[in-house]
Amino acid sequence: MRGTALVIALLTLSLPAMGQEAPAAQDAAAFPGTPPVAAAVKKPAELRAEQLDILFAHLHQPGIESRPVEQRIWELWSASDSPTAEVLLQQSQRAMEDGAPAESLSILNRLIGAYPDFAEAWNKRATLYYLMKRDDDALKDLAHVLDLEPRHFGALAGKGMILERQKKFGEAREALNEALAVNPTLDEVKAALKELDRIDRGI
Repeated sequence: MRGTALVIALLTLSLPAMGQEAPAAQDAAAFPGTPPVAAAVKKPAELRAEQLDILFAHLHQPGIESRPVEQRIWELWSASDSPTAEVLLQQSQRAMEDGAPAESLSILNRLIGAYPDFAEAWNKRATLYYLMKRDDDALKDLAHVLDLEPRHFGALAGKGMILERQKKFGEAREALNEALAVNPTLDEVKAALKELDRIDRGI
């Protein structure tokens, strides 16, 4: 197990700064083929879904520089049609970073209660549960994330890491392989699978 920092990195997101333009309204030209938002007459959620499809396709291109693509995916996942939901997500992140887990959990409970279809809220609470060593609760929240966003490689990778910590190695390997199928550039996941291979060999 690579420890808390790695799981947090895989489960959590890089939130846009307060006041930053919403991801759906950013210039999509950075990723060729991404439909220009200004020219579309679609709902923001539909535009985000289209952009995600293109970005996930980019991750499978040979020699891709994955970091900016992954960052953009996280930004889109953190976006909501509700500015209130985005603000609450940011507040929960700050509380978590400030070492106030009870406050962060309270915010996330309110956020999920009001916006149960916001996958990133469930993902953030799963991260918090992991930090609180409530692994079963974290896995339940990750299941909600994956119901809402099956390609959430952060949730899949985090699920694999938690299952590995619980010594459920077969299930852990399955989750990690699913994460790689979605995003083949995840070096941390490849390292985790190598660790499972060493465990299998008794090294």
